[in-house]
Amino acid sequence: MNEMPRFNLLMNPLLKALSQLGGSGSIDEIYEKVAELEKIDEEILSVPHNSEKSNQTEVAYRLAWARTYLRKYGFLENSSRGIWTLTQKAKEEKEVSSSKVLKYVRDLDKKEPNKKKKKSDVTIEFTDNETPEEAKAWREELHHLLTQEISPDAFERLTQRLLRESGFIQVEVTGKTGDGGIDGKGIARINGLMSFHVIFQCKKYQGSVSAGAIRDFRGAMVGRADKGLFITTGTFTHAAIKEATRDGAPPVDLVDGENLAEKLKELSLGIKTEMVEKVSLDKQWFLNL
Repeated sequence: MNEMPRFNLLMNPLLKALSQLGGSGSIDEIYEKVAELEKIDEEILSVPHNSEKSNQTEVAYRLAWARTYLRKYGFLENSSRGIWTLTQKAKEEKEVSSSKVLKYVRDLDKKEPNKKKKKSDVTIEFTDNETPEEAKAWREELHHLLTQEISPDAFERLTQRLLRESGFIQVEVTGKTGDGGIDGKGIARINGLMSFHVIFQCKKYQGSVSAGAIRDFRGAMVGRADKGLFITTGTFTHAAIKEATRDGAPPVDLVDGENLAEKLKELSLGIKTEMVEKVSLDKQWFLNL
């Protein structure tokens, strides 16, 4: 595919992707599988939606809308941990008429009070002030803060703190120029029994990191560490993700802007979460497994 797919045309590929993933999958897994099934060009996958507000690509943004519409239509459900699952209805019917989904959801939104009416054109694209329900304002604020307001040195210190809070020891920021992009090193410890040396690069970036950047980083780390860790405020191209896990090459773990935001939130590093927990049992969920 060499043109940007409309979100409604991504609905059935999304359902097919989830089916091939065993009925459930993370947002990243769905993205990768849809890109594979639809053979979406690398150039299309690299187009950002709005680099000023987030690291999200346009394809990821449109997939988010497709997920939202399919959830409202009763074909998908999602957990608090970001895992999307086919409902029993989706397992039985397998495909949808995108025009019927659009009409159903827009009619539903019109019935709900205090909802902004959506435009009725089936081929409509999204304006910047319309975001899927799963999008959070704090993510946009964090992305702007990390990419526009703090210095590269501050971002390196943030990465150092993040790794220390995650259990790394002897974390050092080197920041040597002309060193293949290596910004620091540390030792990752697993359950207090195993450890391995890690070299990391942290890139304050609004676009997509290419496969070439991963190859350069790997070349600099060979013989100096057991693993590489590449952290960015942006995204990684499809080719970069494949390069990071290429067979026979030293492994490089990737952390994009979304992963970084979630980790900072999890560790309460500059992000506070307030909630009231209410627990109830969904018997039908278990019966539908």
